[in-house]
Amino acid sequence: MLKLCVQGLQHTRALSSATASVTRLHRSVYCRIYPTVVVHPDGSTINIRYHEPRKIIKLPLDLSTLSDLERKSRIEARKPRKKVKIMDEVEDNFNARKYMKYIKMNK
Repeated sequence: MLKLCVQGLQHTRALSSATASVTRLHRSVYCRIYPTVVVHPDGSTINIRYHEPRKIIKLPLDLSTLSDLERKSRIEARKPRKKVKIMDEVEDNFNARKYMKYIKMNK
């Protein structure tokens, strides 16, 4: 309890968590933390509280710990893939004169 004396008057104020609902929080920094999933390079995950609203954080892989073959395959996978254009050549041997006998000619 806090007792305040102002010009001979005594006022008693009970400090509790309910006072924050009546007034604002008296802080210089308002900290808000969000539930976030952290993914380690080996694939394991942990749940943490993070100061920014992110759903997932993926930690980078240290390439110096990998073998040469794994390092080259990882670097190759990061490069953008080239688009492959498939050109199908359609062989057209349709002869319209062959079907002229089925068309009725109105004269």
